[in-house]
Amino acid sequence: MNAIYFDSSVNDDTRRRQLYEGQLFVYSPCPSATALCEFARNMARDAFAPLDPRTAQYHLTVEKYAAILAELKPAFIHHPTSKTLIQGILREVGCDLTKTYFDVPRMRTATHGDYLTSGIAYAFHPHRDTWYSAPFCQINWWFPIYDIESENSMAFHLRYWNQPVRNGSRDYNYDEWNRVSRKTAAQHITSDTRKQPRPEEPVELDPQIRVVAKVGGLLLFSGAHLHSTVPNTSGYTRFSIDFRTVHVDDVRAGAGAANVDSACTGTTMRDYLRGDDLAHIPDELIALYDTPAPNAEVAALGAHGASTA
Repeated sequence: MNAIYFDSSVNDDTRRRQLYEGQLFVYSPCPSATALCEFARNMARDAFAPLDPRTAQYHLTVEKYAAILAELKPAFIHHPTSKTLIQGILREVGCDLTKTYFDVPRMRTATHGDYLTSGIAYAFHPHRDTWYSAPFCQINWWFPIYDIESENSMAFHLRYWNQPVRNGSRDYNYDEWNRVSRKTAAQHITSDTRKQPRPEEPVELDPQIRVVAKVGGLLLFSGAHLHSTVPNTSGYTRFSIDFRTVHVDDVRAGAGAANVDSACTGTTMRDYLRGDDLAHIPDELIALYDTPAPNAEVAALGAHGASTA
């Protein structure tokens, strides 16, 4: 059974264990999350000026809108202030920064209707992050930059926590995605032709859970949860922030949620930075998760076969 814990006082070890069991955790805005939202809003206001970022889609061509996001989002991701405030969030919510590793925070947008749902503002179909080469000890952190409603939030499809979904993750390799597909996001405006893992059978979207948090209110969930972008019918563009964490003890022990249906290769482990000094995860731990792409396996088998035939 899945549960939602609000402002829980359990320590991080207990929280991670419960997250790996499919529970959701929601926290009231902490100072660093509030500051990061304010920082993101200022960047968005500057980028869309003199328009309100939440309604700018009604005044711009979709091409112009996508071009603004193509500059705004990387600027936010790579700004030193973003990393500093993520470190503050982790500290304020009880994480050990010497053992917790995070990836850079992303600014996400979900425009009203079908204005822009691909590329730089991709509207995610039902998916698990573990279909995208994420480790099973990955914890996702998500919070809104502006006020949200149920109609522009995200949905969890809890019946699939332990139920497999036939999907295309077998064809996904994270290193290949970074090399070829990630850099072209802004070019996909009317449609997105990049191959991504998606369900290959009908998914029942209901019953579903939508968490409507305050600005800066933190939602934590396992990367193994099946979740999706809610079709936005609110009239406003949703702006949100998300990042991910792993705990080095869990990385080393192979702890995490169960794998019910993921078959991707590669790993996102190289993306994570240690909370105290921004060091990367040691190579020997990355190697435990870095499985080769299927074509690489075939090539290797072919080479070995030729030498023994």
